[in-house]
Amino acid sequence: MSQSSILAGLIGRGIQASRTPALHEHEGDAQSLRYLYRLIDADQLGLEDSALPDLLEAAQRTGFTGLNITFPFKQAILPLLDQLSDEARGIGAVNTVVFKDGKRIGHNTDCLGFAEGFRRGLGDVSKRLVVQMGAGGAGAAVAHALLAEGVEQLVLFEVDVARGQALVDNLNQRFGAGRAALGGDLAATLADADGLVNTTPVGMAKLPGTPLPVELLHARLWVAEIIYFPLETALLRHARALGCRTLDGGNMAVFQAVKAFELISGRVADASRMQAHFASMD
Repeated sequence: MSQSSILAGLIGRGIQASRTPALHEHEGDAQSLRYLYRLIDADQLGLEDSALPDLLEAAQRTGFTGLNITFPFKQAILPLLDQLSDEARGIGAVNTVVFKDGKRIGHNTDCLGFAEGFRRGLGDVSKRLVVQMGAGGAGAAVAHALLAEGVEQLVLFEVDVARGQALVDNLNQRFGAGRAALGGDLAATLADADGLVNTTPVGMAKLPGTPLPVELLHARLWVAEIIYFPLETALLRHARALGCRTLDGGNMAVFQAVKAFELISGRVADASRMQAHFASMD
């Protein structure tokens, strides 16, 4: 059942530049829906990660309809939920929580969002060997999307080795032995790779830089980002200078928001309208 008024929010860190509130509220306006979307920024509020249970409880008690969840809480929130969608359970990360009948139901729209953007922007690229930087909450969703979209072998590089290995094990169980591996020699692997995907937060406005030495990039690579503020990260800028095909984080941002809007509001979103509004915010 769709509702006549919606109160939604985004829990994360360093999210003041997020376009998600505007995307949701604009689509709500277009559908004559009272839709309020609030940022719950742990950095701005001066809160530790341990405050997540309290933030979730407060949102539920004060009548929020649903929440989006972003860095660094997409995995930490799992034990705080009552139910998980099949996709969220399989990926092991949540970016959307719907409050319904007193229950907290976790979903993952990142996987769908990245897959849609990848098909539109890089659908025809070679997918023999792809390097992915990062294996966190967003990284888990992107890795599932890449293998589902036909990447033959995905090599993950992750500073938290245990987390990286857990994702590799999950992927191989779901997609077949050997489809994913934990990387050791980044330079050698990247030299042989067709594509590179950054799912770490390095490159965001609050964490400037690149997730790897740019000297390792080469012109045969395609390079994809999930960061969208800024849309052109330092990694993409260096890749484009080499002539690489690139994909920014904009499409993932829009298409995960389309599905999250539908889950939270119970209304069908107009994806083209949301894309156009996202582009107008440049």
